[in-house]
Amino acid sequence: MLPTKYALPLMFLALAATSAAHARGTIEKVDITGLDKGDDAEMIENIEVSLSLYDTIGKPQGESRLEYLLSQAERQTRQALEPFGYYNPTITVESPRDGENLRVVIHVDRGPPTLVRRENIDITGPAQLDQYLQQDLENFRPRKGQRFEHTVYDASRITITRRLAERGYFDADFTQRRVEITRADNAADINLSWDSGRRYNMGDIRFHEDYFDPKLFDPLVYWETGSYFHEGKLDRLRESLTKLDYFSVIDIQPQPDQADENGNVPVDVTLTRAKRTIYTAGVSYGSESGAGVRGGLERRFVNSRGHKMNTQLDYAQKRKSLVTTYRVPAFKWLDGWYALTASAYDEQTDYIDLRNFKLIGSRSGEINENWTAIASINALRERWRYASGTEFTNAIYNTSTLVYPQLTADYVNVDDRLAPRSGISGSATLRGGIEGAGSDTSFVQANVMLRWFIPIGDADRLILRGEGGTTWTSDLVAMPPSLRFFAGGDRSIRGYAFREVGPRTPEPDKFALGAKNVVTASAEYEHYFKGGPWGGAVFVDTGSAFDNTIDLHTGVGFGVRWKSPVGPVRVDIAHGLNNPDSKFQLYLSIGADL
Repeated sequence: MLPTKYALPLMFLALAATSAAHARGTIEKVDITGLDKGDDAEMIENIEVSLSLYDTIGKPQGESRLEYLLSQAERQTRQALEPFGYYNPTITVESPRDGENLRVVIHVDRGPPTLVRRENIDITGPAQLDQYLQQDLENFRPRKGQRFEHTVYDASRITITRRLAERGYFDADFTQRRVEITRADNAADINLSWDSGRRYNMGDIRFHEDYFDPKLFDPLVYWETGSYFHEGKLDRLRESLTKLDYFSVIDIQPQPDQADENGNVPVDVTLTRAKRTIYTAGVSYGSESGAGVRGGLERRFVNSRGHKMNTQLDYAQKRKSLVTTYRVPAFKWLDGWYALTASAYDEQTDYIDLRNFKLIGSRSGEINENWTAIASINALRERWRYASGTEFTNAIYNTSTLVYPQLTADYVNVDDRLAPRSGISGSATLRGGIEGAGSDTSFVQANVMLRWFIPIGDADRLILRGEGGTTWTSDLVAMPPSLRFFAGGDRSIRGYAFREVGPRTPEPDKFALGAKNVVTASAEYEHYFKGGPWGGAVFVDTGSAFDNTIDLHTGVGFGVRWKSPVGPVRVDIAHGLNNPDSKFQLYLSIGADL
């Protein structure tokens, strides 16, 4: 037995060594148990965000720091559950050690939910008679007997507060805003009410800019001064000004503090002009057109009356086009433009020699948020001939002159115009000419295209597409190729080359002639891996361009999808089933296919 004078120091050293062994520790993992990873995912995420423990995982900590973090874990977890309506949970924190490493386990028993026991939710003042605000009151959640969730309560409260401002109740304020939680009873009492004050009216719209004609934008203000104030009117004005593309900054601010005695609120619209001229340039390549260059010049505004001009040149080895459009604002009836367009087109491929000149006078207009329409008068002069083999030596030119009116209507009703998952879009075109009234032949032509986007699950979608077109004429020969129907290629029948499907010249050439009718249909399924941005697609396309008897051609394929910042990118590979020896076709497209 050691003497006392040696035993005490040795015992002290042993205790110090034991303490030093646990003076530091590292949290390797934090597990939360007792909650469902599916139904309770938001609760788990909120707990993880609230816990200080997560910031220290993998980092050595002193013993006192570890004790503090573990002591705070129960409180932080409890607070993280309160926004979901659980104020009396049972929480157990365990921290088994393996040397200096710790694994923290937080077991959560949510306990009974806190339910709304009493509710007093009301609006006083003129808004009592406002049907939209009364509807918001009816839709307020949570109600009596429902679990009190902070996010649901806040969303309902903010909805009503915003609606009051949107509808011109600028003096609205809370008369009561109190929620009492009784933990012992797991009960919540809601007392929430507003005094709406008067409803203000639309006052003068004051445009602040120093270039354009002061009266140019007045037709965009479609409401009468003194009508009820509504934020939606200003949103439509902002949208109309944005579509003009004159301005880089559009700032619209109502001034309720400057309202007159009748409650008319003036609105200041401050506009900053955008860069006046836009130049574009690029290179291009097509399997039929060859290599080429592209260039463009756009004048956002030619003069103070808001006129616009745009010129685009596409100069390739075998295809060339020049298009110039001059536009004049047309706001008095429908938001839109009067436009005069002149175009020239030249195509010199292996099988066709084609030139045309076209003049178009048009009036476009937005009928509503879904419908737009363009009415136009067209004058077309076209000359063409087909090759024999690759020679045009004895080929005879055909010429056609047509003057005809045309009406085009576009419909778009989708959830997202850049990458739609749900909705319908389509277009319809009707044109016709009369022999002797500027046209070499009488004809009527109609064409309709529809696309239906069907969401499947959280990220996938099914796309159904269809097209139908027909021509009534007694003289198809007089119809130039630019007004005939073709099929094949991207956005038509994948698995076949551009214009491959339809009437052909005699063998051995068999070049596309164009047809009186066209029918195509497509079904495509897109799947995005883990919600995107990368995905894949499978599809089947079928259809034909034909004069009298339909000859359906079907293609199948698959593709890669990428949700890029500028819109969807699609790369497809397809094969035609009508000819087993036909080549695989590759397609690349960018942007929403509306």
